[in-house]
Amino acid sequence: MHTPRRRSTRPEAPPRLRRYRRRAAGVVRMLLALVLAGGAYTLFAPAAQAQEEPGMSAAAAEGEALFEVGCITCHGRSAGGVEGRGPSLINVGGASVEFQVGTGRMPLARQEAQAQRKPPLYTDEQVRQLAAYIDSLGVGPVVPDNVDELVDDADLARGGELFRINCSQCHAFGGGGGALSSGKYAPSLYPASDRIIYAAMLSGPQNMPIFGDSTLIPEQKADVIAYIQQVIQTDHDPGGFNLGRYGPSTEGLAIFLVGIVALVFASLWIAGKS
Repeated sequence: MHTPRRRSTRPEAPPRLRRYRRRAAGVVRMLLALVLAGGAYTLFAPAAQAQEEPGMSAAAAEGEALFEVGCITCHGRSAGGVEGRGPSLINVGGASVEFQVGTGRMPLARQEAQAQRKPPLYTDEQVRQLAAYIDSLGVGPVVPDNVDELVDDADLARGGELFRINCSQCHAFGGGGGALSSGKYAPSLYPASDRIIYAAMLSGPQNMPIFGDSTLIPEQKADVIAYIQQVIQTDHDPGGFNLGRYGPSTEGLAIFLVGIVALVFASLWIAGKS
């Protein structure tokens, strides 16, 4: 015998209330989905970021400690610069640090037209550490580690040609340097090491132009360095007395004076015989 299904005696909710319930359920489901997505991102994103962005190297960490002791007064925290004292070093690169600190120009003794070369206050290793720290703060030129290998395989003849075209106007043909405008000068190249010369070409200190890799490729830079070190710095003058290596000016003056004196004595000798 079929028993008839009993109808629920519970009254149905009004249509407006049912719509509100459906909307509330949708909002709750959306909030739960957002919470789950946020939790998943929190769990997995930091690990991925740690893999993509490695921390500061040991050399850079040592350089940061040196910077906070000797450089922070003028260049500020995180090398952001201090107005009236020192510029920002962000995106400067390690090459500039190697030149300025490696030659003793920095720390600066006093404000003047041009930083003077003096005995460096830091060792070569400390200079590399400071350069690594500054290089970690942005994108800038860096002296390659294989400079010695490049110089060993360099072409002296091509280096001499490049030096006479690009460098002799300021540093003179003999590398002794020369005066520039506004109290500045091109320094002598005699005490410069291979890394210092390479760093100067990359960073362009003072009035020196920048010789980036688009201007002189690394092999050409090495040719110039080899010419400076093996020809100019060796102080070998097979032609005789170098007259200070100031170039054709002193040679012309010496020839003129010797020639005039010889002509005077020749004239007196001829006059005495006539």
